[in-house]
Amino acid sequence: MAYRNGTYIAFHANGTNRPGESDMDYYRMMTAWTANPDDDFTMVNSHDKASSVRDNSKRATLRASIQERLRNSKNMVLIVGDTTRHDDDWVPFEIEQAIDVYGLPVVAAYPGYTAIVKPADLASLWPPAIAERMHRNAARVIHIPFKKEPIMDAIGQFHLNNHPKSPFSYYSVEAHKSWKLL
Repeated sequence: MAYRNGTYIAFHANGTNRPGESDMDYYRMMTAWTANPDDDFTMVNSHDKASSVRDNSKRATLRASIQERLRNSKNMVLIVGDTTRHDDDWVPFEIEQAIDVYGLPVVAAYPGYTAIVKPADLASLWPPAIAERMHRNAARVIHIPFKKEPIMDAIGQFHLNNHPKSPFSYYSVEAHKSWKLL
């Protein structure tokens, strides 16, 4: 049985790995926070817990690698950017596997926002795979701004044994104020 202590990070790569052109930049930011010894942000990155694959790897190899990483995860961070909803390939597969197969809670992190107190207002950004699961109450999701403090709190708090209360969970205004986001 896998030791499930990792955080799986899903993002829309937008068919590129060039800086400034996809949500991969936010993934890289999270790994930089973790790598900085002077930073208190810590995370076990599930992407480091399985062998890496190249972009040109066979689809079956990529799927198997994603499943192995999810098997080793306690939660999933879904970076929800402006183009995430357009991904019709890997993000929907990652969401399906994370929720339906591995029972992971989801931390939906939104770049460009300083506070999330009405998740439904962001519905136009949601990939159909997460929206459908949220609307049928199959997903437990905490909605947060893509900021270090709320991400650190959410990945520390929500895991296999402690899911957010609903598909539309969010932190209070007071919590946002404590992080100096409001």
